[in-house]
Amino acid sequence: MTSLILLAAEKKSAEVTDWAGRIGWVIGLALFVALVYWLMREGWKWRGTLQGDLPELPTAPDDPGPTKLKLSGRYHGSTTAGQWLDRIVAHGLGTRSRAELTLTDAGLDVVRPGANDFFVPAAALREARLDKGIAGKVLTEGGLLVVTWAHGDKLIDSGFRSDRAAEHHAWVDAINSMINSKTETEGAR
Repeated sequence: MTSLILLAAEKKSAEVTDWAGRIGWVIGLALFVALVYWLMREGWKWRGTLQGDLPELPTAPDDPGPTKLKLSGRYHGSTTAGQWLDRIVAHGLGTRSRAELTLTDAGLDVVRPGANDFFVPAAALREARLDKGIAGKVLTEGGLLVVTWAHGDKLIDSGFRSDRAAEHHAWVDAINSMINSKTETEGAR
């Protein structure tokens, strides 16, 4: 009988929860998560500081001309051209958002609710292509519309995804034909 009492006492002591230890672990984990978040935030700000030499983004002209194409979708970010992981965060270019794109003879107008809008003049457009990824977003082959443009002395790739992916081909054709006709006009001079 005494062995049963001792066995029951041992079982009861094993069931006692060490609340101080558990609370310590939870607090430690919360502090670790906060530290990682803070380090990521500082890295983002540091990257923006490094890209501080990037000029201000152009704004759309008052009269851009007739609309050639319009697209509703998502803006997935911008990178240094040809380097799909080198994200550009200066001037809000690193912020993902909804986007409304409008292509006119004057250029490409990117309206982003909740983020900085920007305008790519027609003279700055270099190429449009379908790709599968840009920093932070990877899709199936051809699932992303990537527009290459010049800003200051830097070439930038900006990635967009339409709500209707079938529109991407028309955008690639329209932008590239704008670039080619501009090049042919300049070559004829």
